[in-house]
Amino acid sequence: MKKISVVAIACVAMSCGAYAAGPGGFSGGENVILTVQQAKGMNDNSKVWVEGAIIQKNGDEKYLFQDSTGTIMVEIDDDAWHGLVIGPTDTVRIYGEVDHGLFDTEIDIDYIEKMN
Repeated sequence: MKKISVVAIACVAMSCGAYAAGPGGFSGGENVILTVQQAKGMNDNSKVWVEGAIIQKNGDEKYLFQDSTGTIMVEIDDDAWHGLVIGPTDTVRIYGEVDHGLFDTEIDIDYIEKMN
């Protein structure tokens, strides 16, 4: 019985120490900001970060995004805006995934951030 108590106390002590250090997570493989040209060459469903400007609205939740290497259509769901108001002169960073369609490639946006 004493052995079980010692083991239980040791387990609790170790878990408290780990908890006090804070939550863990993955380290390394940091996200790199890509260009539109690079994003177009990525595999379907690849996670991407691109920085540039939304220059035009092209329908319901569809926008034309541009950086120094070109343009790509992006799909931004209404809830991804988080109240941001963005114009064509604003620099934004968008996080999403590549979506290769039958005729074109776009980025399906998960999150958008205004940079200026």
